[in-house]
Amino acid sequence: MSLEYILLGLLREAASGYDLKKIFDTQVGHFWAAELSQIYPTLKRLEKQHWLRSHHAAAKRGPRRIVYETTAAGNRALRAWLESGPEVSDERQVFVAKLYLLPALDDLGVTLSLLTGLRQRFATRLDGLRSLEKMWAESDPRYPADLPTVEFHKLLALRKGLFSLQAHIEWADESIRAVHKRMKSEQA
Repeated sequence: MSLEYILLGLLREAASGYDLKKIFDTQVGHFWAAELSQIYPTLKRLEKQHWLRSHHAAAKRGPRRIVYETTAAGNRALRAWLESGPEVSDERQVFVAKLYLLPALDDLGVTLSLLTGLRQRFATRLDGLRSLEKMWAESDPRYPADLPTVEFHKLLALRKGLFSLQAHIEWADESIRAVHKRMKSEQA
């Protein structure tokens, strides 16, 4: 259900489904992922609810594209959702499920491989977000205190991503140390 509201919020300016996918990939992917196979049906559903309207627009190349924009009803729905207070949803983390089920293999080498791979992925993502923040800080003299409201809230979300990834790395490091210690004790 939250994807509907996220799309409404991202449509402050009219955009196509493809444009929205680029925003997910470049701006909000550190806290919410969505594929085109989710975006397009949700846009159609929002249009049927009269929260969005669409029109055809020229494309730089290829066929005309469908561009969506929020309606007054969509803005009211978004406002109600935003004012409804915090939501903490259950996270589905495939890597945690794999880790939980790894005893089926009875192989700490596989556990170590999973953890080191995770740590590398977390570190790569963290480096990307740090680079984004650094570039932002260096290019905008208003950073951080005087950023416009939209940019300020983007910064708050970015900082959440930075802290989360740092915590994931610390957990991975601790887990890797624990696996090494266990491997040594099993060899003794």
